[in-house]
Amino acid sequence: MTVLQSIVLGAIQGVAEFLPISSSGHLALTSHFMNLSEVPLLFDILLHVASLLAVVLVFRTRIWELFCVLGRFLIRKPRIEDSRDQKMILSLIVATVVTGVIGFTIKDVVKTIAPFYIACGFVVTGFVLFFSGRHVSSKPAKEPGILQGLLIGIAQGIGVIPGISRSGSTISASLFCGVDRKTAGEFSFLLSIPAILAAFIFELKDADSLIGTVSPFSLLAGMITAFVVGYLSLKFLLSLIKKGRLGLFAFYLIPAGIFFAVYFALAV
Repeated sequence: MTVLQSIVLGAIQGVAEFLPISSSGHLALTSHFMNLSEVPLLFDILLHVASLLAVVLVFRTRIWELFCVLGRFLIRKPRIEDSRDQKMILSLIVATVVTGVIGFTIKDVVKTIAPFYIACGFVVTGFVLFFSGRHVSSKPAKEPGILQGLLIGIAQGIGVIPGISRSGSTISASLFCGVDRKTAGEFSFLLSIPAILAAFIFELKDADSLIGTVSPFSLLAGMITAFVVGYLSLKFLLSLIKKGRLGLFAFYLIPAGIFFAVYFALAV
């Protein structure tokens, strides 16, 4: 893999990880057209880790607050005002466990999914975003709880499939559960932290094959690009979530998905 190819993949990862258009799907299709099928999954996950640093940077204050709440709970010195964040932490744990179970169950399918089905995933994601963007609950906004964590975790587990956006699935699921837009975005990206770290640890066994196909300089270039572009994309998406404009991405995903589905169907 050349440095330029690594930068291109890093830029795509940075954009598609946070914008709800499926980073894994775009990386898979880009690798297909670049003829980079020999690159191990660990490379993709390291790009995810680089973009994850952008999440930590943007939400650093919120992450610290949750760690403080968890610390006070563990030493049995909670505050009255901690109850909301305790509920949030419990919901994040439930969602993470559910995602882990689903991800482990379908991991072999994910690695071998054909480009045609990735394109179909774009269409599915597009329709989900379109309807979630138009969804307006008549009930008071809810805080994420155990039930919400369960449903959002299922959505994130499905989002492991290339073509199905993780952020789009989790944000949409949160909105359908009655969570307000700001909290839905926050919850989605906080939830990405344990998911990406778990995937990274699980794929460390491929470290030797990664070194053999990607030079350290190319890897570094890709990760830096993923971090910078990811940070900018995340800030942009958060502003769109607050304005309720997630549905705009449907106008890209649905036509793109149909185009690539037809392309791969005819190429067979």
